[in-house]
Amino acid sequence: MPVKTSLIHIEGIGPVLFKSDRRCKRLSIRIKPFEGVMVMFPPGYSPRKALAFVEEKKSWIRENKARIEEHENAVTIFDETTNFRTRSFQLKIEKAPRDDIRLTLNSGILKVLYPQHINVADAPVQNAIRHGIEEAMRIEAKMVLPPKVRTFARQNNFKINKVFIKNMKSRWGSCSSVNNINLNLHLMRLPEHLVDYVVLHELCHTVEKNHGPGFWHLLNKVTGEKAKKLAAEMRQYRTTLY
Repeated sequence: MPVKTSLIHIEGIGPVLFKSDRRCKRLSIRIKPFEGVMVMFPPGYSPRKALAFVEEKKSWIRENKARIEEHENAVTIFDETTNFRTRSFQLKIEKAPRDDIRLTLNSGILKVLYPQHINVADAPVQNAIRHGIEEAMRIEAKMVLPPKVRTFARQNNFKINKVFIKNMKSRWGSCSSVNNINLNLHLMRLPEHLVDYVVLHELCHTVEKNHGPGFWHLLNKVTGEKAKKLAAEMRQYRTTLY
């Protein structure tokens, strides 16, 4: 479906993405974590009116943008007391008599050793921990997710092309126009039934490319009439390491 976008800097707000889409029925403003401010409107809607609407809602946008940015910045500080585990590994952080930061993944333990003379909350240590977690999850995701996609596709007669594992900031998955399935490595932090839900969600997009009634009917069918319940449960989780 035709989509037209333009990015405009609005004084007092910053960059705002204006998007005209045939699927959109009315003018609306959306603010999402790590996605910023987006103004949606149907084709033919006056761009001048869309801009005027943003100016009118500036206070509301600033208030909600600040709240979401605060949430974006509320990242977890990993330390020796952190209990972080996935299906295949758990995190263990220790001080050590060394000058560098060392990460190893053996026998289900992602061990992080950092120098005794620095604080575990310092950026170099936290960045190394996050990188280590994401790389370990990438290894796990490549073993777990592609077979799951192919099994569910075969069971439900979905036709897929390739499966890719990615580190996506704001989406759990996506399906391309040629039915490539892209899945977020952070799915490894989710309960099994929600991983299944995301895989089935993207497989349904091989048939229904939007989120219209046909999509939800199909997703409800393949999830045992639990599509809306599972979608609501997914909102408890973030794609970033909080």
